[in-house]
Amino acid sequence: MANITSQMVKELREKTGAGMMDCKGALAETDGDIEAAVDWLRKKGLAKAAKKAGRVAAEGLVGVALAPHKGILVEVNSETDFVARNDHFQGLVKMIAQAALKAGTDVAAIKAAHAGSATIEDAIASAIATIGENMTLRRAASVSVDRGVVPSYGHAAIADRLGRIGVLVGLQSSGDAAELTGFGRKLAMQVAATNPQALDASGLDPAVVAREREVLAEKFRAQGKPANVIEKIVDSGLRTFYKDVCLVDQDYIHDPGKSVTQALKEAEGKVGAPIKIGGFVRYALGEGIEKPATQA
Repeated sequence: MANITSQMVKELREKTGAGMMDCKGALAETDGDIEAAVDWLRKKGLAKAAKKAGRVAAEGLVGVALAPHKGILVEVNSETDFVARNDHFQGLVKMIAQAALKAGTDVAAIKAAHAGSATIEDAIASAIATIGENMTLRRAASVSVDRGVVPSYGHAAIADRLGRIGVLVGLQSSGDAAELTGFGRKLAMQVAATNPQALDASGLDPAVVAREREVLAEKFRAQGKPANVIEKIVDSGLRTFYKDVCLVDQDYIHDPGKSVTQALKEAEGKVGAPIKIGGFVRYALGEGIEKPATQA
């Protein structure tokens, strides 16, 4: 049996656009013969053409589109990370993000929106037929402010405003827009890195807080601590929990000696006006999607 190398798999993927595991399987079936593997995949593709919509799409890209005082994120999924490097797919994601700026965050409304003479749904169907993988517009979210800015940050970006993690942060302020945007981008990087659950403790799901409180209390009850001591320890433990999951309480990653709240106060001096974080949203590609263990 031929030794199937990663370079062989890469070459076959470039020739066919097929998934990594399919390419490995094709090379194994054809004893490493690239051209025979191409034919094998073509035959297999014809057999499975009608089943594309049933295949799990958990790769792809998170796209960002911006307008004055507003930003939007969309997640468009494909079956393999290889497709994310396809110019056609990248163009599709940018098109969908731009359409969502006007259509809003409802997926059905975005699909029904027009891009030229065709709808977004038609454009997705066309891309599926051309590229040969299942693709889905999974979700969209937006952040807007009355005045101020909505900076963005894309982590693991492979093109402008396209990557595996996308973040928007809305900053309400009448201060200097350039300074505000620079600070907002740093905050967006913070959100990408730390994945906060809420802006502050008041924004957390009460059930999450209650569960954390009970876990902490049970831990010290098991150690035989008296109730009055447990209450104080739990309150202290919750403050530590908030520092982990609430944006304004976190250590500021760009200056770990400060909290985000302290960094916000310093930024107000630079922009020349108060700043309020109006909201944030973070999308990580494929989060929450269950993938078969064998899927690329």
